[in-house]
Amino acid sequence: MSGFSTAFRRPTGIRVMLLAALMLAATTMSGFGPVATAHAATALAQTATPAAGDASAEDAALRDALATPGEGFDGALALIQALAATGDARAARAIDALQSGNLGRRTSDGALVIVEGRGGDAVMRDPVTGDNLGAAERGAVDRIRVNNRVRVDARAAMGLIDLGAKLPERRRAAAEALIKLPEAAALPLLTRAVDTETDGRTHDALMKALAAVQSMHADNPEERLAAIDTLGDFADPQVRSLLGRIAAAPPAGLAPDAAAAVQGAAAEALERVESKLEMWALVGNVYQGLSLGSVLVLAAVGLAITFGVMGVINMAHGEMVMLGAYTTYLVQQVIAANLPALMPVSLLIALPAAFLVSGAAGFAIERSVIRWLYGRPLETLLATWGVSLIIQQAVRSVFGPTNREVSSPEWMSGAFEVAGGITLTYNRLWILAFSLVVVGGVALLLRKTSLGLHVRAVTQNRSMASSMGIKTGRIDALTFALGSGIAGIAGVALSQIDNVSPNLGQGYIIDSFMVVVFGGVGTLWGTLVGGFTLGVVNKLIEPFAGAVLAKILVLIAIILFIQKRPRGLFALKGRAVEA
Repeated sequence: MSGFSTAFRRPTGIRVMLLAALMLAATTMSGFGPVATAHAATALAQTATPAAGDASAEDAALRDALATPGEGFDGALALIQALAATGDARAARAIDALQSGNLGRRTSDGALVIVEGRGGDAVMRDPVTGDNLGAAERGAVDRIRVNNRVRVDARAAMGLIDLGAKLPERRRAAAEALIKLPEAAALPLLTRAVDTETDGRTHDALMKALAAVQSMHADNPEERLAAIDTLGDFADPQVRSLLGRIAAAPPAGLAPDAAAAVQGAAAEALERVESKLEMWALVGNVYQGLSLGSVLVLAAVGLAITFGVMGVINMAHGEMVMLGAYTTYLVQQVIAANLPALMPVSLLIALPAAFLVSGAAGFAIERSVIRWLYGRPLETLLATWGVSLIIQQAVRSVFGPTNREVSSPEWMSGAFEVAGGITLTYNRLWILAFSLVVVGGVALLLRKTSLGLHVRAVTQNRSMASSMGIKTGRIDALTFALGSGIAGIAGVALSQIDNVSPNLGQGYIIDSFMVVVFGGVGTLWGTLVGGFTLGVVNKLIEPFAGAVLAKILVLIAIILFIQKRPRGLFALKGRAVEA
């Protein structure tokens, strides 16, 4: 009710447009007769603002409509028809009350009243002015019964009012509803809305809706052909459905030659729309692949460093990712309890915290377990797998087995639609950019610092680096800590798109190894290219093979690939010295 009371206080010009929309919906979507439709078209054509002296006449017309006799559900539909034909936007108050079951006839005189409240607090209100008419005592009002047909017609009437809504989002939604169900009587309203619309996206939606209605109901065949040609420029699944209906069935009310021409134009426009939709579907799959690839790159960067330098198959790498995600959760909990004003930047605060926590855990694992197992890959694999199980159980004991919620800041929430139903979420875009920043930062670290120089030396030739005075054991520990810290940063990003649970890292460890092996062990460039390549290929195969079979096919392709290039796409120069 509050939404309609706001509409009634709007300037008279907007009020006229709202009442016209209401009248159109009530007359066209509920199967009313041609007389009511004529009334609707007449009301839509009126653009002059009524004078103040006409208020009493409007009140009288509305009250006459409220006095419409009728029993049962047909009577309710007739009441909607009569209210719409008055040309008064205030009729929306009564229609809204009718669909919600709050409109009834006062038993004392049969006048229609709106009942607000329940029980002893219920009051009767005038459906025209909204004035309080007294308490609605038991038996004082006989409410009008409604069924689904009445509710649907009433909601349709109220929905079209949104074409004159203040918010552009609501106007776009109303326009999109007309594309699904084009109605002839909506033509004048849409024409007027297109001429007055100032929002770009909403104007496009209204143009699309106007073309959809004209393609179905324009009297002139040339107008229908022009509208169909316009629809062919939109990459929209709803437009494809509409054009498919026109192409499949002869349009009503046209001569045979004109109907054939309209059908042929619809078929041609349908081909254009389908071509555009296929192109945008490909774009959407590539974007989804890049999004998946960015996740794989984040999870694999740290693994590529440790595997390349130390030759250790670290099965606990996924748990480093999981520790980073739980660190993000804890940081948000602390900030929410003590400094809630910092919640919008909680993820930025969690980044260094996750790096330190996961890096410290990695350093401890290397010093306590892995340092004793160098040169024994099978024992290292089994040991790190056992460590992963210990970490999982420890986290499960502290935080429980259920998922933990990590909130997304406002600047990472939401999405926008480009075309063809393709929606790009902001959090995926941020993660895509973040993965590139992380790779760039690690590359600078390895290229511009002494630690990076030592890491590259050990990676290329461990024995030569040791003979030159580099403490390879210390480099191993620092490298393992660095790789684990980067995995923790990946956990911060993954907390925005995946469930934060003790099993978080298990879903990425196998894919991370695939990226490292495919791209080339120890190369950041190989990790970047490998991650995005596998992500895109996987998403391009999924529509045809399904998610599970797509992963199997990618795995088989990698196995065949490494038979030809055992060192991956980008092999490190100098590793052959150790061969």
